[in-house]
Amino acid sequence: MTDERLQELLHSLTRKEKIGQLVQVPGDALKAQGQELGVRDELGIDEEMMRNVGSTLNVLGAEQVKRVQDAYLKQSRHKIPLLFMADIIYGFRTVYPIPLALGCSFEPELLRKLCAATSEESVAAGAQVTFAPMVDLVRDARWGRCLESTGEDTFMNGLYAKAMVEGFQQGLGQDGKPQGLASCVKHFAAYGAPEGGRDYNTVDMSERRLRQEYLPSYKEGVKAGCEMIMTSFNTVDGIPSTGNKWLMDEVLRREWGFGGVVITDYAAIAELIAHGVAKDQKEAARMAMEAGVDIDMCTGCYANCLDELIEEGSLTEEQLDRAVLRVLRLKNKLGLFEDPYRGASCEREKEVTGKPEYLSLAREAARKSMVLLENREKTLPLEMGKKIALIGPYADRKEALGMWAIHGDRQAVVTIRQALEEMGQKICCEEGCDTLLPEDYTDLPALAERGEKKLCSEAKRKECLEKAVEAAKDADVAILALGEDEIQGGEGGSRTKLTIPGDQMKLLRAVRDVAPKVVVVLYAGRPLVLDEVKELADAILLVWYPGTEGGHAICDVLFGEAEPEGRLAMSLPRSVGQLPLYYNSFSTGRPYDGKTPNRFFSRYTDCANTPLYPYGYGLSYHKAEYGPTVLDQRTLKAGGSIEAKAEITNTSDRAGTEVVQLYIQDVCGSVVRPVKELKGVQKVFLLPGEKKTVSFVITEEMLRFYGKELRYEAENGTFRVTIAPDSSAALAEEFVLE
Repeated sequence: MTDERLQELLHSLTRKEKIGQLVQVPGDALKAQGQELGVRDELGIDEEMMRNVGSTLNVLGAEQVKRVQDAYLKQSRHKIPLLFMADIIYGFRTVYPIPLALGCSFEPELLRKLCAATSEESVAAGAQVTFAPMVDLVRDARWGRCLESTGEDTFMNGLYAKAMVEGFQQGLGQDGKPQGLASCVKHFAAYGAPEGGRDYNTVDMSERRLRQEYLPSYKEGVKAGCEMIMTSFNTVDGIPSTGNKWLMDEVLRREWGFGGVVITDYAAIAELIAHGVAKDQKEAARMAMEAGVDIDMCTGCYANCLDELIEEGSLTEEQLDRAVLRVLRLKNKLGLFEDPYRGASCEREKEVTGKPEYLSLAREAARKSMVLLENREKTLPLEMGKKIALIGPYADRKEALGMWAIHGDRQAVVTIRQALEEMGQKICCEEGCDTLLPEDYTDLPALAERGEKKLCSEAKRKECLEKAVEAAKDADVAILALGEDEIQGGEGGSRTKLTIPGDQMKLLRAVRDVAPKVVVVLYAGRPLVLDEVKELADAILLVWYPGTEGGHAICDVLFGEAEPEGRLAMSLPRSVGQLPLYYNSFSTGRPYDGKTPNRFFSRYTDCANTPLYPYGYGLSYHKAEYGPTVLDQRTLKAGGSIEAKAEITNTSDRAGTEVVQLYIQDVCGSVVRPVKELKGVQKVFLLPGEKKTVSFVITEEMLRFYGKELRYEAENGTFRVTIAPDSSAALAEEFVLE
């Protein structure tokens, strides 16, 4: 449909029909048999408006989508199709590792492939828009939604945002068969920086920090062509994002040129009332519309208040029309006017769901995302034929996908036990303990009462522990599959204690006492405090929530069929008291050297400043040595470049991949600058004994920042640079920008 035709369609709609296009209802509100009155009444939306709503969320499956769309179109005067949106975050039926794990791959192209595969599965099931990627920068492990972010670094998050948008939207809007999901970048903005790491809490920072560190990943998503932006729950400069005109209109639309759809997060317009910036739904609706919000997700604010606001002159018809036209344009780009079902096909759904190439990709992604934290005396890789005691709540657990794999096929999850048995490996498997105790999760007793979680008796807990210890005594190596429970992370999953929960540490101590070798396989959705685990384990493999093929991938790495390539996308703290923690912190007036016995420095008196494991860190089975960083010149002029290079030598008898990282420090600026910033990454494969020269090109553009006057530009002066395996490396060489 041409834009002229869309304009004609827009002007043929009544005001109520227009408003309906801006209203999104949950899937339960729309059934093939009619409206679900309970949900309708809860939202306060009348029957006429329900006939005109523009979109719904989390209605998926080709058959269901067709039924709902058919029922909707039968009662639609203009036959404008529903838009089907869904939370498809890191896979659909086939689930990939959580985004935080994927951030550890340092391979944006891998994320692009995963999102493209996800898109193909999802489109066949009727999905049209995905609420992904989440590109929020996160530096506080207490926040439960760490698992949805790709990490703490601005540079890498921007690369990942671009790759994921391109992957999801691959083929979108092209002629031929329906393909590609419209991508919704979220949560705009700075949702990953709530005070205290407590979800939905206040975010307050300078505009400089917001622009320098938090906004770039969203901007990269916009530049990549994302079709939608989702507002965040938090405040920005004291104003909730959903009602923040400066953020949504001035920055997003005017500065960045975003012409797509802005949608709220769930019920966010109504929450302007709870924030205390709107007295009622009417005022909240006005604030959101004035800010530039197009779609109201799951409240009655727009449905019940926009008409009155326009009638009284608080809003204009033109504002309404602009928002509606953006929605219609998206539906048109998706091809819904020609095909309201957009490729939803039961046959196609069966054909593409869980197909072998997707499972192979899931396995590859999991392998590349795992981070080897410890490996004393070359405990790993394990030799075939060893007698293994597989112990722990994640030894044979299919609930290991993380909170946001809501459409995933959990029955298809490969556990560690299953993978070992497929290998023909001799094992003794004992659960040892459950993941949680009531003190670990305040709602656990209530969940247990509803049958959603189990609570073991003291006697049962003792029995499980004793069985595990007996198994460990009789083994050559004990593999302990431990970690967070899924319910501890994700949205609303903030924690103040980041140790491994429940009886799991008690289990580890008991096994350590009797087992000759202890390998911890750690499941998590965020960085955990692992100081005691580090002392007790011979090897630690951080696998995060590794997805459908997790068990196979874990065994690939444990037995050396694959290298552990992952490098930390978030720093792992020594203590919760260090949080927020990140490698690229600002320089301070009293920097601590880590050894001088003087309290009057920027330091903790009971803990080192440094993380337990730094950003970019990860061990491999090979051993690489980095030569000195060498610059081809010491002066960088406008329009020019400097080559930084280093020789990397594999000094071991195993081939492997190095994640080579370039860090730069701006020594003196008009405002305080970070101690170092990641500016480049290369993955380099090295054969045994092989030496390669790795080079990076440094340009003036890489050195720009928001200075004293909030202008984005590079400032002349001295810069330090190093090529290193992780962020803990000292900055070795200097050059001058003139």
